[in-house]
Amino acid sequence: MQFAGIDIGSRTIELVVMDQAGGIVSSLKADTGFDPVEEARRMINGVRFDRIMATGYGRNLFEISFDAPTVTEIKAHARGTRAFFPGALTVLDIGGQDSKVIALSTDGRVKKFEMNDRCAAGTGKFLEIMARALGFRIEDFGREALLAEKSLNISSMCTVFAESEVTSLIARGQSRVEIARGLHASIIRRLTGMIKRVSPEGDVVFTGGVANNPCMRALLEENLGRRVIIPEDPQAIGALGAALMAAELP
Repeated sequence: MQFAGIDIGSRTIELVVMDQAGGIVSSLKADTGFDPVEEARRMINGVRFDRIMATGYGRNLFEISFDAPTVTEIKAHARGTRAFFPGALTVLDIGGQDSKVIALSTDGRVKKFEMNDRCAAGTGKFLEIMARALGFRIEDFGREALLAEKSLNISSMCTVFAESEVTSLIARGQSRVEIARGLHASIIRRLTGMIKRVSPEGDVVFTGGVANNPCMRALLEENLGRRVIIPEDPQAIGALGAALMAAELP
């Protein structure tokens, strides 16, 4: 038998198919677009699986359209993380629209969590808007920020006000890379507080698309004084967890 997990996020959709032994048979990724259900339909067309489970912000739409079971992103990322890192006790997941810190018990169950889903601050969308305001490609944003010798203080984390503040700093002739590093530093200060409240000790496994940003990882390790571990494909962890949980259904 084969089991699939699909993570319908605000920016991307990930699909992972696993065999009965737990090996990954295939892994697909696509932009969510304006019609996530249709994009999900296109992705699973021709993909062989016996059972599928959905997670992500679009999971309820998928459930209605395909009569499939669903799981929260928190449980899916917890399960996917433990598959790769059996001793992991802390998960930081940052996607396009929210950020989550998850504390796990020694047996892998979710013990506690905290999430920021009330504003875009610190999410992939926030970084995308700030990168565009500074004239960077989002793929280069973190790498360019690491080149700065210092961080400029950014006082606002509201997306609208932060973009206005960045525009003013550029107009005053401030360094783009120093502004970029300052934006990353502001995000990390907020995240550090979340992580310490939820899970104050041990390594942190960083999942979600923002984990691909090298400045986020470097500043997170520096501020926490803890090791930050990035999976090989951090965006696929939720889909992987959903596939594993699909396999465990009775």
